[in-house]
Amino acid sequence: MSTLHVSLVQQALAWQDPGANRAHFAGLIRPLAGQTDLVVLPETFTTGFSMEVERLSEPAGGDTVRWLQQQAALLDAAITGSVITEEGGRYYNRLLWVSPDQQVRHYDKRHLFRMGGEHEHFTPGRQAWSVLWRGLRVCPLVCYDLRFPVFSRRRPDLEYDLLVYVANWPAPRADAWRALLPARAIENQSYVVAVNRVGTDGLNASYAGDSMALDFRGRSLAQAGDLAEVTTVELASEPLEAFRAKFPAHLDADRFSLDL
Repeated sequence: MSTLHVSLVQQALAWQDPGANRAHFAGLIRPLAGQTDLVVLPETFTTGFSMEVERLSEPAGGDTVRWLQQQAALLDAAITGSVITEEGGRYYNRLLWVSPDQQVRHYDKRHLFRMGGEHEHFTPGRQAWSVLWRGLRVCPLVCYDLRFPVFSRRRPDLEYDLLVYVANWPAPRADAWRALLPARAIENQSYVVAVNRVGTDGLNASYAGDSMALDFRGRSLAQAGDLAEVTTVELASEPLEAFRAKFPAHLDADRFSLDL
């Protein structure tokens, strides 16, 4: 049986201040060394959800990538979160996945939040992926992706045991957040971990947190409130595999292809 310890880091973010945010998170996660396998930070954790991409973006392999590599090595854990990134003259809301051996993978947010103008500043990504990490397959996605179940559907070309969402999900839409996350867990027979931020950003948008970990039945394993906190949960492969074997609904799933 494999067991994955996942740390949900729900915090307020210093508006458009990457250095301050990196320093804050470094101090916060340092005690997790040797206690966790995966640290999940919010979406755009160095800046907040800003559209000032020309000023705030980092190059691929920039300061925050190097910082994540340092933290992953110190913690002996993978670490993930998204960063405004420039590459080839385009801007991406780029989720970074960094392991202790300094390897870096990335996923560029596919679904850009048009109601906030994100689609006018960022280039959408294309394909989701999963990575095997200490016995569980993990698929990391970003915020608004949560509203699009077909894209994240568990299928032969996208198998996973844990679906991760990093987010800046505003408080006025918290009901949708709390409803959709259990739905993703139930329909995919997968663990779900979702990390949102708290506080108010520089545009006066408020965030209610509600970070959570859910089992493959959609039941709560951990639930954060609206305050800054760090929560670590233990996810085991054996009960997940047993449930899928006993109730193999995935064998009756509709086959489809995505037009990306």
